[in-house]
Amino acid sequence: MPYRSEIIAPFEHYHIFNRGVRKEDIFLRKEDYIRMLFLILHLQAPIPFRNIGRFVGAYKRKHRFIAQTIINEIIENREVELCSFSLMPNHFHLLVYELKENGISSYLQRVQIAYAKYFNKKYKKSGYLFQGRFGSVHIESNQQLAYVSAYIHLNSRELSLWKNREELYPWSSYQDVIGENRWGFLLKPNVYFEQFGSKKDYKIFVKTSGAKDLNSSSGFL
Repeated sequence: MPYRSEIIAPFEHYHIFNRGVRKEDIFLRKEDYIRMLFLILHLQAPIPFRNIGRFVGAYKRKHRFIAQTIINEIIENREVELCSFSLMPNHFHLLVYELKENGISSYLQRVQIAYAKYFNKKYKKSGYLFQGRFGSVHIESNQQLAYVSAYIHLNSRELSLWKNREELYPWSSYQDVIGENRWGFLLKPNVYFEQFGSKKDYKIFVKTSGAKDLNSSSGFL
């Protein structure tokens, strides 16, 4: 059943999420996570990329995707700001700030179409990969912003290997918020520090928020 999304307006934060059709996995191998990571970071601006596989290969070798000059072009032309993310085996969560009208819809269209084409070609599949367009929740307060970010960053608790090790999960922005930001200005987690005095304070908040304790009634994935 498709998600119901709210009307999205510029200069507001939104929790964006989607999952595989029939709750099937959308990330099967490490390379799939890297591919999606590239897309959510670099398609914030409507700049075309050719041979994305080359960039993914560079990340596997050097843990770096592209040159700073291209990153600067993305920053200057982006339609959204990515604040946090979590990629899980059969779904993903993003916290995004819209900069231009229809920016989030345009961004998600680029990301999901590109990833679905890659996935279907790689695994010789056809048809829909995602369950509907995407779901969205408007963030209406600083309290909600903090809570949703904690929910996103605690998602890896669902995986037995990463329970109580959320800050080490490689496919989440949690480590970028409480430690060194791997992605520079392509990720904008500074919004959280307007509420918390330090990265340590934010980490304590996440650990004690109880965000994932309410998973069954949260309305999210």
